[in-house]
Amino acid sequence: MFSFEPKELPVAKLHSYLLSAIAPRPIAFASTLDAEGNPNLSPFSFFNVFSANPPILVFSPARRVRDSSTKHTLDNVEQVKEVVINVVNFDIVQQMSLSSTEYPENVNEFDKAGLTMLASDAVKPFRVAESPIQFECKVNDIVKLGTEGGAGNLIICEVVKIHITDEVLNDDKTINQEQLDLVARAGGSYYSRANKGFFEIPKPLTTLGIGVDAMPEHVKNSMILTGNDLGMLGNVEALPSSKEVEAFLVDVSKRYPNIKDMSHRERHKIAQNYLSYGDVESAWKLLLTEK
Repeated sequence: MFSFEPKELPVAKLHSYLLSAIAPRPIAFASTLDAEGNPNLSPFSFFNVFSANPPILVFSPARRVRDSSTKHTLDNVEQVKEVVINVVNFDIVQQMSLSSTEYPENVNEFDKAGLTMLASDAVKPFRVAESPIQFECKVNDIVKLGTEGGAGNLIICEVVKIHITDEVLNDDKTINQEQLDLVARAGGSYYSRANKGFFEIPKPLTTLGIGVDAMPEHVKNSMILTGNDLGMLGNVEALPSSKEVEAFLVDVSKRYPNIKDMSHRERHKIAQNYLSYGDVESAWKLLLTEK
């Protein structure tokens, strides 16, 4: 058996062991505001429920391992002691992943991820309209566990209002777990889908993905592409060049001779098929052949 004391390992290595061993973990998709009212949205897998009376949720935005800097979510709840914790199901997992990109301060991750801001009833931060369950919370306390990289900050939240979409409720108002289809975080690039096992999502770019808000209108407003499809498409640093698109069009015409005459719907279905295999580059090239 491989045994060691935590202090014997670099923090990044210890961090990797902890996240791989203590899994799967539920995801707190946390929506906050800064003092000027700028929204922020970010996922955290150091998260769980700790009390029913009072109803308490706790999540932890840890300091970045590389430089011990704090995340915008922590900065925000210190300024405005409110948060909405949205649950993550499979339908929004790619958009959630895209939102974890470290965009600069004051960039709206709702826009980047293509998610809808929904006004809350009891707190200032917005809810994620696409999330099936949303917890409006006030922040009771913030417990700082250290000042070095990797140190957690326990944000202790009291739930003041809960919203549950009808689609995940049984007739007796209990939650249908299969219909809810929650997603949990594991180590590395692994996630776990309730009742369906593990799957992988490549980590967001260390450079900034363009985001859904920077996509051509015919793509981000597609009637075919799902939120997960848009999340994958948004995680590219730049769109293919016109020369790359033209070369792709020549090549793909061998497989789809009528591609120039295809309808919007047909093109987007083929692009969606490319995405199902993780081929984001070909999906973008195809989508950009549309005038």
